[in-house]
Amino acid sequence: MAVVIVGCGDVGTEAGLRFAAAGHRVEGWRRSPQVLPAAIRPVVADLAGELPRFPADTEVVVHAPAAGGRSVQAYRSVYLDGLAGVLRALERDRVVPRRIVLVSSTAVYADTEGTWIDETTPADPPTDTSVVLREAEELLAARAPQGVVLRLAGIYGPGRTRLVDKARTGAAEPGGDRFTNRIHRDDAAAAIVHLATGVADPAPVYNGVDREPAVLGEVLDFLAGRLDVDRPPRHGAAVAPTGKRISGALLRSTGFTFAYPSYREGYAAVLAGEGIRHP
Repeated sequence: MAVVIVGCGDVGTEAGLRFAAAGHRVEGWRRSPQVLPAAIRPVVADLAGELPRFPADTEVVVHAPAAGGRSVQAYRSVYLDGLAGVLRALERDRVVPRRIVLVSSTAVYADTEGTWIDETTPADPPTDTSVVLREAEELLAARAPQGVVLRLAGIYGPGRTRLVDKARTGAAEPGGDRFTNRIHRDDAAAAIVHLATGVADPAPVYNGVDREPAVLGEVLDFLAGRLDVDRPPRHGAAVAPTGKRISGALLRSTGFTFAYPSYREGYAAVLAGEGIRHP
């Protein structure tokens, strides 16, 4: 069967390699596809223009683009209008995939005072850009009953070392007393493949988060300890953590297993992969 990954960036490429390793024929659609590895067939595609034809035997479509900026216009062009274009192209080509996976974001949930959030929590987008993401989710639900939304938390992994760099410099981080939610890049890609091929009757929405929401200051302290540098300073008196704590129990209930169940395992792998000094 054919798998088409629309917006084949970092996460999409890792997912594509996993699809290919499982024996699927994979196409990666992006504006500059020449950077894709050999296992993924490169296809030039611009979501703002006429899309290429889908292979007749396409069974899985993954919509995982990245906006070129943080503006509402950039988000709408890629996430909402881009998805609408993909759905029109499927109708044009008379292709009905068995599964469409839309990569969205946990940003569609409103902030909370440290309470737990799961897929039964109503989406209440707090920003203009997250409103666009929610509109894309609603479009998929209305137009494609075989669609599945994967709401990813903050992605980290190879090449994504912002917090590592912050810990190394020892700079204070605003909001260090807030809960944060994350997922390693490899687990995000594995979750896409799992929902596309490993779940017979999926729910419409899953949260892609690891097993342990963590206060940001604790993550920075962990990184500083591994780097053998001073802990970053904290601002003000200690307060009870606030922010979103997002559950990924529904995804785990499908049989999905995290390679990096918490930031500890994940950042240890990042440090090792980046060749960064640590004990």
